[in-house]
Amino acid sequence: MADNRFYPDAPRVGVGVVVLRPRNGWEVLLVRRAKAPARGMWSLPGGGVEVGETIAEAARREVWEETGLEVQPSRPFTAVDAIHRDAAGRAAFHYVIVEVVACVPPEAEATPRSDVDAVRWAPVEALAEVRPLTPRVPEVVRLAVRLVEAGFV
Repeated sequence: MADNRFYPDAPRVGVGVVVLRPRNGWEVLLVRRAKAPARGMWSLPGGGVEVGETIAEAARREVWEETGLEVQPSRPFTAVDAIHRDAAGRAAFHYVIVEVVACVPPEAEATPRSDVDAVRWAPVEALAEVRPLTPRVPEVVRLAVRLVEAGFV
């Protein structure tokens, strides 16, 4: 069966999960991708939404599969484009990623599992120091923290 993530006919829907824990301020869970298109980059846990699966179900499944953590995601709070172009400028990958947030207790620990080769908790205020980091992560995380602190998610 062909992998229709490569050179798709239409964008695919994905979910990104901002997993936060309170520990001397907020920390966010990052995973290092082990597969294309973001291989070797730090990112938020998440992945494709499967047919018949809700965004919340996909968020819970993806975080569990990648980190072993059980989460209760919020309702969606934003969406971002993830388009990876080849040397000729064609869209080799195209996802519309629906972002949700999940808060976990301060003692929550994660372990790398499927599709990732490492996990880490990063202080939100130090995200600019994480390299290589997929685009838009700092912006999405800052928005998630603002919404959590305001009680909107």
